[in-house]
Amino acid sequence: MRKMASIRRIDSVRPIPGADAIECARVGGWDVVVKRDEFQAGDLAVYCEIDSWIPHELAPFLSKGSEPRVFEGVPGERLRTVKLRGQVSQGLLLPLDPTCANIVSKLFEGLDVSAPLNIQKWEAPVPAQLAGDVRGAFPSFVPKTDQERIQNLTEEFDSWSKLTWEVTEKLDGSSMTVYFNNGDFGVCSRNWNLSETQGNSMWQQARRYDLQQVFAREGNFAVQGEIIGEGIQGNPYRIRGQDFFVYDVFDIDQQKYLAPLERREFVERNGLKHVPVINSDIPTPASVNITLESAEGRSVLNPATEREGLVFKSNGTVSFKAISNKFLLRQG
Repeated sequence: MRKMASIRRIDSVRPIPGADAIECARVGGWDVVVKRDEFQAGDLAVYCEIDSWIPHELAPFLSKGSEPRVFEGVPGERLRTVKLRGQVSQGLLLPLDPTCANIVSKLFEGLDVSAPLNIQKWEAPVPAQLAGDVRGAFPSFVPKTDQERIQNLTEEFDSWSKLTWEVTEKLDGSSMTVYFNNGDFGVCSRNWNLSETQGNSMWQQARRYDLQQVFAREGNFAVQGEIIGEGIQGNPYRIRGQDFFVYDVFDIDQQKYLAPLERREFVERNGLKHVPVINSDIPTPASVNITLESAEGRSVLNPATEREGLVFKSNGTVSFKAISNKFLLRQG
């Protein structure tokens, strides 16, 4: 599970040129603008990641004097990527005291404090044609799709120098999983197993690509990907209708993902569409910052729009995503 709020050590604090009241703190791979002299390098603090929903009582200043918004019944605000005095800021740093006073008995670096602080992951409203009727919970025999951001993997990054990577474009749509397990065929959104109902876009895509017959040939598998197009995230790719692009294939019997080449072969022989492949075999980038810079660029599907980012997958089990800061700033 993604840690939306955790206790992290501040790696460094540096001035922002031309700014007297604020400075930039570095936490892992994240830069966060903070008040001057509020934190020092080496301090432990509560770091809240972008897309966290921050309750109003924790940080009332986020509402900037207005009434707080409400998400899942909680008044507060969503953390977005912003630029202050020319410095990109991603997330929020809060002091341990009083933020964590009386919520847990023992505080330590890496502790997830999302639940005790009532900090949730903000999720965009799901369009009606994707939501459908819920059949049940997301199946336990298939992992949910949620790549870790490279900014949270700075320590691991140095150990990947000998790996090679497939790099694909991260599409800006809605996550979709289609599975077959010993006769049980199903279609899922990010969090729910959906009943087949008239007008549900995800089921329509599953039928369009005849995925039940694909699994009849292949066996017990789950195909995971992104549904994009009209009515989804503003349709940045300007396609007509909707379409489904695969980014993962999971072998349910073996309980493992197919390697990149195996996945691409699976997709090709079954007449499916794969997310755009930028490169199929590159060495590890020189640094986290260079990786983030590489995420910026134009979409393969629509060169007129900024791509959301890139997903890196090794030939082993390591994977991560790098989201374009240009994309995030535009969203913000």
